[in-house]
Parts: sequence; C-alpha cells; structure tokens
Amino acid sequence: MKEDILNFIKYQLKEHCGRTVGVVIGFIIAVSVLLIGFFSTLFIIICVGAGLFIGNKIDKGDSEFLDNVIYRLQRLLPPFSRRW
Repeated sequence: MKEDILNFIKYQLKEHCGRTVGVVIGFIIAVSVLLIGFFSTLFIIICVGAGLFIGNKIDKGDSEFLDNVIYRLQRLLPPFSRRW
C-alpha cells in the first residue's frame, strides 16, 4: 500500500509536475486562509515572494541590487538603529 502511494506520487511529479505542484500550493493556501484568515495569508505570500525575489538576485550575484537595497534601508531607518 505504501509503495503504491509512493509510486503514484513519483508518477504524478514526473508526468504532471506543474499540475501537482499547483494543487499542493493551492491546498496550502486554502488551508492557510481557513486557519489564519485571508489578509494574514496574503501577507505571508507577499513576504515569501519578496524573499524569493531578493534571494534570487543575491544568488545570481547581482551586487548592484544588493548595494541598492542596503542604501535604501539606510535611508529608511533612523540613524540610531543603524548597526552596520
């Protein structure tokens, strides 16, 4: 029984990867909306998206982007909270 389920999951991921990932993400979002509410879920999705975007830029080695983010943070934060 356990092997049948694992074989089914492997088949789905191999043959229908996009659909399977979409269903899993949709299910997670639906459960999140039911448990913590729409706006909290939306906030989490936005934070994850921003983190993914920034992490992708850092992984690609875009130093100009990173310098720009640090510069904007320094301008945004008050002088007493600058620790770097």
